Amino acid sequence: MNNTRFSVNEKKGPPRGGRHKTVTTQLFAANDPHMLLAVEEAIQRSELIILPTDTVYGVGASAFDEQAIQCLYFVKHRSLEKGIPLLLADISDLHKATAAVSHTAEKLIARFWPGPLTLVLPKREDLPPSISETENVAVRMPNHDISRAIIRAAGGMLATTSANLSGLAPARTARDALNDLTGAVAVVVDDGPSGGDVASTVVDCTGESIRILRPGPISLEDLLEVEGLEI
Repeated sequence: MNNTRFSVNEKKGPPRGGRHKTVTTQLFAANDPHMLLAVEEAIQRSELIILPTDTVYGVGASAFDEQAIQCLYFVKHRSLEKGIPLLLADISDLHKATAAVSHTAEKLIARFWPGPLTLVLPKREDLPPSISETENVAVRMPNHDISRAIIRAAGGMLATTSANLSGLAPARTARDALNDLTGAVAVVVDDGPSGGDVASTVVDCTGESIRILRPGPISLEDLLEVEGLEI
């Protein structure tokens, strides 16, 4: 991709009325040397970013910033009951998200991370309340170098959901994401068409056996290949 960036001139409001401020949306090519600094600065200002992943494009906020997470719900039209998944840059950051990792979760991490598998795990008590209304949190490490570099610039963990208004199809390109979220996000990182056309598989690992909560790229057959896994 060419090394280009520009500001999207149109400053339209967030997808619905309220207190969220309108921002100028900057579009960066993934290989732009200024991109990571722009991400870091946006996160420090409690603003939202759009990033590529190995599945579909995501819209993210600092995982440590309650104000930014509330904004993410607002611009997505997302129900507070749904929670916001967390994306990690590295497995060593897992302790920032979860209070405990079961042997089953460890097996799945060893087999499928980085990759399109989201695990529901016990939530750390010191995470912002809006991350999840339950005692659990969804966590994933994407198999995408640019995505993980962006997450590191954001502090190693990013509260992220698909870059579209709730109920609409996930964005497969940066332009698709811009169509919904221009003026609501500060930075958009364009890495061409996404690596997939569906969101990640979600598996609940909080019980004695696992439960598939959302089908995705990793199938039941793939999961059954993991030795000793109970479904």
